Amino acid sequence: MQFNKLTNVKMEDVKLKGGLLGAIQDLIVNETIPYQYDVLNDNVEGAPKSHAIANFRIAAGEQKGEFYGMFFQDSDVAKWLEAASYSLILKPDPQLEKILDDLVDLIGRAQEPDGYLNTYFTVAHPDKKWTNLRDLHELYCAGHMMEAAVAYYRATGKTKLIDIMSKFTDHMLTVLGPEPGRKRGYPGHPEIELALVKMYKVTGDQKYLRLAKFFIDERGRQPHYFTQEAELRGEKRKNAEQDNMWSTYHYYQAHLPLKEQTTAEGHAVRAMYLFSGAADVARETGDEELFEALKKLWDNVTKRRMYITAAIGSQSYGEAFSLDYDLPNDTIYGETCASIGLAFFAHRMLQMDPDRKYADVLERAIYNGILSGISLDGKKFFYVNPLEVVPEVCEKRHDHFHVKVERQAWFACACCPANVSRLYTSIGDYIYSTSNDGEIYIHLFANSSANIALGDRNVVLDVNTRYPWDGNINIKVNPDLKGEFTIAVRVPSWCHEPSIRVNGQPVNIEEHMDKGYVKIKRVWEPGDAIDVVYPMKAMLVRTNPRVRENAGKVAIQRGPMVYCIEEVDNGKNLHNIIVPKDVEFKETFEEGLLNGVVAIIFKAYRLKDWPCDECYSFDQNSYEEIEVKAIPYYAWGNRGVGEMTVWMREEMCI
Repeated sequence: MQFNKLTNVKMEDVKLKGGLLGAIQDLIVNETIPYQYDVLNDNVEGAPKSHAIANFRIAAGEQKGEFYGMFFQDSDVAKWLEAASYSLILKPDPQLEKILDDLVDLIGRAQEPDGYLNTYFTVAHPDKKWTNLRDLHELYCAGHMMEAAVAYYRATGKTKLIDIMSKFTDHMLTVLGPEPGRKRGYPGHPEIELALVKMYKVTGDQKYLRLAKFFIDERGRQPHYFTQEAELRGEKRKNAEQDNMWSTYHYYQAHLPLKEQTTAEGHAVRAMYLFSGAADVARETGDEELFEALKKLWDNVTKRRMYITAAIGSQSYGEAFSLDYDLPNDTIYGETCASIGLAFFAHRMLQMDPDRKYADVLERAIYNGILSGISLDGKKFFYVNPLEVVPEVCEKRHDHFHVKVERQAWFACACCPANVSRLYTSIGDYIYSTSNDGEIYIHLFANSSANIALGDRNVVLDVNTRYPWDGNINIKVNPDLKGEFTIAVRVPSWCHEPSIRVNGQPVNIEEHMDKGYVKIKRVWEPGDAIDVVYPMKAMLVRTNPRVRENAGKVAIQRGPMVYCIEEVDNGKNLHNIIVPKDVEFKETFEEGLLNGVVAIIFKAYRLKDWPCDECYSFDQNSYEEIEVKAIPYYAWGNRGVGEMTVWMREEMCI
């Protein structure tokens, strides 16, 4: 089977015109990317030292010094280079392009004559190359640099970084692979798999696809490569506690061959990158068995191991999944990178199987679990994204130390900040797709225009909307040639009363619905218009009773946005707030609040403080009526330190 259902319309042909996503793009292009470049050059006072670009100068022999930072520090440079390349597509900037050209030249000078490229090993451990694929991220760094190479080529048409990574790939192929005398190794931290497929699609060179397929197919097979590799290093057995996760290889998603895995295990970011790369390989090779395995893994993640914000990874131990329905709100890990990886996975599955369940999760992630990872000024970041915060607890309890109550200027392990930048600068890649059957799919809704090649015609879509603040969407359809084709419009699963009209005439949604998309097939002419109305109102959300932490609790969702309440609006002890069963919401767009958001006001009850300081009493509790204000979850933590919660107690209604 060949998976060739959909092809995404590239960001080069999509232009955001304001709105929330457009504002985020502008923020990242104008503020975040320059800021992050300064951090990588250690020019931001108060931010943790990066030294990432200096490491390349040292490796190139142009600066004296020792390697500094994490052994995967190169990936920070690669992700920034990728994001900055997308920025050039959005906003041509000769000065930024010169910075990228110079950086690519530096990377080339740091490459060793045989093609090897990794500053940690070149500078600090030249004798340890290819001896610990399990832990030391050689292939992970290479993958991110390949993604940067593709983005740089897309932005500039320049192939220098692609040539550098081609040479590195040729070197890899002398070391790794199924041929006699080579190591049957694969990365402990997946990422290169999806990057290799990107390189294949740009160059057409089969070597990239073959290597990606080898890494996917070899993972988890016996005899286990990680065990063999560890024995060659003379590595001693880890302690019993670590054996439970690390030595059984669940942490690395290498406990079984991928096609035999049915549950998402281990490090959440690694899992998402692996599944994304595997989806790419399945599509390009027509591997139906692999695709079926990925569908099972998707269902396990999104139905039983995902938070309402599209955060994943419920425990700090191993930054990992735990078990089905185990979703603690205050000790969650919920790494920003994990939600980004989930968005990658969702988008790839959507291209092979046009089902709104994938687009719904993609949308949930970009408006909630990823967007919370960056401050409103674009210069501070969350690594961990909790759903409940009490600052004093985070300060005093060891099992909460990973939860920060304020976004940080940078991190010693800085994988998340540039990851956010590359996701939102390239968000145009995620909005529209086409099929070989002459269909245009609209997955996400944003103020945008798109120039879409569809067979022998060109179609311009001009979309005007205030989404995600309201659900009114006007789509002007302008084909260059009058003719018949299909426009498939997603109906989000949160919308219960959708309405769609074409040139004022109602569309029978039920009759035209296919996997959550309303397919409108007709002869389209220039000037035709689709008017979509998805009534957007605040609603209470409840969880499966098997989620222990949320029993008897509710959250608020409005459209794709999850809401939270903060101490700055509602005082301390948010856990004492009780939502009445007949709650009524007042929804108002407040231009001056958090750069402009819809705030939700409602009446609730608060458990009153006791007059004594005892822990226990036989007396009755008493309550007071209060007014509560909720804001979009992504914007929390931008007005100082304080409590926050997504889930609130619900008045009993037995």
